[in-house]
Amino acid sequence: MIETLNVTDHFLIAMPGMGDPNFQRTVTYMCQHSHEGALGIVINRPTDLTLGDILQQMSIQIENERIARIPVYHGGPVQPERGFVIHQPKGNWDSSLEVSDTIALTTSRDILEAIAKGKGPDRFVIALGYAGWGEGQLEREIVQNAWLNAPAKNQILFELPADQRWKSAAEQMGVDINRLSSSAGHG
Repeated sequence: MIETLNVTDHFLIAMPGMGDPNFQRTVTYMCQHSHEGALGIVINRPTDLTLGDILQQMSIQIENERIARIPVYHGGPVQPERGFVIHQPKGNWDSSLEVSDTIALTTSRDILEAIAKGKGPDRFVIALGYAGWGEGQLEREIVQNAWLNAPAKNQILFELPADQRWKSAAEQMGVDINRLSSSAGHG
């Protein structure tokens, strides 16, 4: 039953017919989903910014040039000026939301300071902004075939290049996303 659907720690994979340009061909990692709404971070839309750009704006000293080149993603249209870090392991940071047993979403400065010093989490994705849904909105969109959802895979989240994540997230379900129709199942 749709009321019991919970997509926390899942990927939302935009169907090919997604009309909203904010989400065309996106994979969104879902960090929170309850009867009150949902919050996710788009993980396959790199911006022109790097982590070095962000850290410089925040006056955080970078100790490793490799860190400076890490891409920053457009996490969604809500609060695009606010930074979010999806990371593993969870660790102990000032402002974190536990997503799963091993993954958290952190919004506090302390994690960026630790990353800049090479003392942050082993794996992470940095994004500006998030995707949000009000009460019942996401469930309606799933029923309307706007999204596929699948359990999140760490390899896709943390390791694959951004341009491979959309197709790979669908393929883990045995779906060739390019062959799907957005009107499937509604006749």
